[in-house]
Amino acid sequence: MPTDPVPATADHPARPAGSGRFAPSPSGDLHLGNLRTALLAWLFARSSGRGFLLRMEDLDRVKAGAAERQLEDLAALGLDWDPPVEWQSRRLPLYAAAIERLTAAGLTYECFCTRREIQQAVTAPHGPMGAYPGTCRNLTDHEIRQRRDEGRPAALRLRAAVTEFTVTDRLLGEYRGAVDDLVLRRGDGTPAYNLAVVVDDADQGIDQVVRGDDLLPSTPRQAYLATLLGLPLPEYAHVPLVLNTSGQRLAKRDGAVTLRDRTALGESPQHVLCVLADSLGYSGAITPSGLLERFRLENLPQEPWRLDPDGLLQPRKCP
Repeated sequence: MPTDPVPATADHPARPAGSGRFAPSPSGDLHLGNLRTALLAWLFARSSGRGFLLRMEDLDRVKAGAAERQLEDLAALGLDWDPPVEWQSRRLPLYAAAIERLTAAGLTYECFCTRREIQQAVTAPHGPMGAYPGTCRNLTDHEIRQRRDEGRPAALRLRAAVTEFTVTDRLLGEYRGAVDDLVLRRGDGTPAYNLAVVVDDADQGIDQVVRGDDLLPSTPRQAYLATLLGLPLPEYAHVPLVLNTSGQRLAKRDGAVTLRDRTALGESPQHVLCVLADSLGYSGAITPSGLLERFRLENLPQEPWRLDPDGLLQPRKCP
């Protein structure tokens, strides 16, 4: 992990150590909301002199060929990134090492609860609404052996010492959110998302995380976990989502909302990039480099972008 600023050269001005990133799950094609967030992450990173990394979060929900298609779509829009593309499935030893450290510190415990049991359980007293109630937190050795003998798979949970944690967001300011005994490793042995993303960001030297604001509630959990592991916290920026005409988060079921959908209708990637730029208040910018020259954080829209896929056929000021 780099610790010193990158020295300046004639071609590459000095930049702070660290990078921004985009980390999609390769479960299918990226829709316009995903692409808009990727564009924003790229703009945040490049405008601050950071590197820009891509990471495939492929521990689950993987569809064959999806990752390659996602990379092709990002490149078609004109976005670049610093190689190599990372894959979480190739980083399993890092997650195991982090879990070992937490376990050695007495900060983990086995949880034998099923998803249904957790949903039916009452939230822990004084804990955040919906928090895991700690059903397995204080099991005796006899109770643990009994559950193992019954063949119950055991997830591994964090033994959290707090119920809330505060993070600072570049766009939203201070945010205090819930922390519970989050899962670190699922019952099938797969490292959990909240653990993997914390370990990955620190290991890759990512010091800027730009993502959709639907992920803001999970950020205090991740930041708290990072502090327990002694890892630096990145700068967070949670950007507004893209919504459908009903005000719900955009999804592929909302119509022709992927780049390939749009090109099948006769639109070019440059046209789609122009539409995304227009949604950010930059009409007429049809290249990432041109948009980067005009990008100003203070001008970023604060409200979600409501998208009608049918209305994209004739967007204003886009060729």
